[in-house]
Amino acid sequence: MTDQDAPATGLHIEPGGIDIPAGKDPIFYVWGEMVPGIGIAASTFAQSVYEHTTLGLREFEAARLRIAQINGCLFCQDWRTEMGGEKVEASFDAAVEAWRTTDAFDERTRLAAEYAERFATDHHNIDAEFWARMHEHYSQQQIVELSMCLGSWIAFGRLNHVLGLDAACVLPNH
Repeated sequence: MTDQDAPATGLHIEPGGIDIPAGKDPIFYVWGEMVPGIGIAASTFAQSVYEHTTLGLREFEAARLRIAQINGCLFCQDWRTEMGGEKVEASFDAAVEAWRTTDAFDERTRLAAEYAERFATDHHNIDAEFWARMHEHYSQQQIVELSMCLGSWIAFGRLNHVLGLDAACVLPNH
């Protein structure tokens, strides 16, 4: 959205108030040019969770979409991860919102959505009962990997939303 107070040559992004020069992609400008020492490293980490995941598509997307819904990041909610040429079904986002009751999820996918929600909203109260259920369906390596993914999505989805980048951008290859 263009702000009337912004210079005629650029774009003023709300609510974070970041000015984007004319002709610049907001994501690439903020993440790559404004703070290259941090932004490029953050971008590399964010991309790594997609390139190096060992998780299956459904649990990966259930966790990712639940974080996107909690964060309110518009383009994260719109994005669908592709693995091996496949994406989740169009109704998957609604199933993620209803993770407690949906019949579209197996236990592993349901746990991924639950973990995402608890990690993002109530991490102090993740209890032994929950961990016992997680260890029935996930290896320790997968729990660490999923935790790192969740941390990435929380941090960077919120960054994009707070700075208003989620409403100003179109994701590449989307």
